[in-house]
Amino acid sequence: MIQKSKIISTKDNLQVIYEDNHIIVVNKRAGDIVQGDKTGDKPLSDVVKEYIAEKYNKPGNVYLGTVHRLDRPTTGLVIFAKTSKALPRLNKLFVSKDISKTYWALVKNKPKKDSDTLINWLIKNPKNNKSRAHINEVPDSKKAILHYKTIKTLDNYFLLEVNLETGRHHQIRVQLSTIGSPIKGDLKYGFDRSNKDASISLHARNIQFTHPVSKEELNITAPLPKDPIWNACL
Repeated sequence: MIQKSKIISTKDNLQVIYEDNHIIVVNKRAGDIVQGDKTGDKPLSDVVKEYIAEKYNKPGNVYLGTVHRLDRPTTGLVIFAKTSKALPRLNKLFVSKDISKTYWALVKNKPKKDSDTLINWLIKNPKNNKSRAHINEVPDSKKAILHYKTIKTLDNYFLLEVNLETGRHHQIRVQLSTIGSPIKGDLKYGFDRSNKDASISLHARNIQFTHPVSKEELNITAPLPKDPIWNACL
């Protein structure tokens, strides 16, 4: 259940980081759900449509294509396609891994290595919406690869920069938990207490890609959540 203290994105407070005729990139808040699910809560995609409709005074249905997702308690950059021309091209960029995504994660337990590549085989359990990591390949598992490095030491936490080579269900969360460094606030993967706003301290910080239409090189960074510990990371 989403706590009352949580701020949800609306068309009036939407954090738009980049926008042009073909794409829009927003800074997702914790609690925003990218696409609709069984909760029935309004998805971020609908909020973006409302924002576009009002800003450009568009009557009727607004076209918007969802390209990728972030877990609900995670914050950071989400790209949407505003045109049918941009959507398949953006999808192709994700499939071909021609989009570079960098995440920041706060952990309490310092990893044994300052930087490393983690390789696991993940199995998703749809009943509890959780993934389990295995060291070796097992039936129905998917290979998961990420690279991390410790970029800052705080009083009680460590800031990790994470780059994904694959995009598996809860990948960063379960792989960091596997090395004994669960993400702050992530009760599902072993952290001892929740964050006050039910978020987890995982932020999609930066994304780099070639614009699907203009071919311009884009390098987009999302501001951090307003929180004293995140503030200390800067």
